Amino acid sequence: MTTIETDLKEIFTKLDQRFDRLEQRLERMEGDLNDLKVSQVEIKGDIKALDEKLSGQIKSVDEKLSGQVKTLDEKTTGIGKRLENQEFTNRGILTAVIIALIGGAAKFFGIFPNP
Repeated sequence: MTTIETDLKEIFTKLDQRFDRLEQRLERMEGDLNDLKVSQVEIKGDIKALDEKLSGQIKSVDEKLSGQVKTLDEKTTGIGKRLENQEFTNRGILTAVIIALIGGAAKFFGIFPNP
């Protein structure tokens, strides 16, 4: 019976050692899991901060673009008005030139008598 008792003691001792090693591994794994959770929280915070920065930058770019579009629209409106004035002037000059040519041709061909 003593051999059985010693064999059982050795087996229990080995089992206790293995359980201790397993407990240590589990404790390390729990520590790693805690570190992962902390890292995950940090990453979420970084993502939120990055999202806030990007949304702020997008808003500022949008404001700049809308201001540039308004300025461009005002410039094109001004150019359109100037072109309308230029076209009116060109039509007046063309009409005067045509009338002068007709008058000169009429005088040259003697359609109108000389006074």
